[in-house]
Amino acid sequence: MRINLASVLVDDQEKARRFYTEVLGFVTKHDIPMGGDRWLTVVSPQAPDGTELVLEPSGHPAVPPFKEALVADGIPYTSFAVDDVEAEYRRLRELGVRFTQEPTNMGPVTTAVLDDTCGNLIQIAHHSG
Repeated sequence: MRINLASVLVDDQEKARRFYTEVLGFVTKHDIPMGGDRWLTVVSPQAPDGTELVLEPSGHPAVPPFKEALVADGIPYTSFAVDDVEAEYRRLRELGVRFTQEPTNMGPVTTAVLDDTCGNLIQIAHHSG
């Protein structure tokens, strides 16, 4: 068994597509109209056949309070692996990305937390060793 899809709930799919591709560096895998929404997935350019991230519309009534509670408590919705948190932090800051947690070394892992502009906090992390 392996993970095929993972989702992040976004308040605007087009805004999310731009942020996740143009800023974070993912590439669009699928963009299929589905009524008023889209089946929209992105993948890592290093693993185009790997796990797809679904940019899932957050239209269900339970989603806004859930997302707001996570953000209010500073809890990331998900985490992405990077090779160098400090370098990625600097690159993203130069692009105007807002961070709620600067790079923090926690022993075997270094993390930072960013705002994806679509209602989520996202952690970037690097495990050393």
